[in-house]
Amino acid sequence: MKNLILLSICLTFISCSSVRVFSDYDTSVDFKDYTTYAFFKPGIDEVEISDLDKKRILKAIEFELDGKQLTKSETPDLLINLAVKSSNDVYINQNNGFGYGYGFGFWNGWGWPNNNIATVSSQTNGMLFIDLIDTKTKQLVWQGKGKGYISEYSKKRDERIQYFVTEILKNYPPNKE
Repeated sequence: MKNLILLSICLTFISCSSVRVFSDYDTSVDFKDYTTYAFFKPGIDEVEISDLDKKRILKAIEFELDGKQLTKSETPDLLINLAVKSSNDVYINQNNGFGYGYGFGFWNGWGWPNNNIATVSSQTNGMLFIDLIDTKTKQLVWQGKGKGYISEYSKKRDERIQYFVTEILKNYPPNKE
C-alpha cells in the first residue's frame, strides 16, 4: 500500500513538470529559406501576461532560435507572435480507505468505519502558442503550442519558461520525412 501511494505521488510530480507539445506547419514551405526573424510587437503587446513573463518567453525564444542559426533582424524573413490561454482545472480525488476504530451509536463495539474522503484541488494550466509568420506572404507557416503548469510562486520560473519554450521549438524546423 505504501508503494502504491509513493508511486502515485511520484507520478503526480512528474505529470506536473511535463509539457505537452504539438506543432503544425504549411507543408508547401521550404523552411531553409528562413534565416532571420523579428518579434511582432503589436501582437505580443496584446498578450495578457506580466511584462516580466513576456521578457522571459522572448529571451527563451531568442536563445532557441539562435541555436537553430536564425538571427534577429530589422528586415526579417519571419515574424514571431505569441498567444497564451489558461484554464483552471479542478480535480476531485475519492479515497476509499480502510481502518478500524471503536464505534458509538446503535452498534456499540469495534467496527470498520467508512473512510471515504474526497479531496478537491485545482491547478491553473497554461497554453503557450508560438506563431511563425512569413513576412512576404503574411501567412502563418508554423505554429507550436505547449500546455503545462507554471507556478506563479515558483523560484525557478526562468528555468520553467525556458523548458516550456525549448519543448515547443524542438519541432522547428519541421522534419518533413
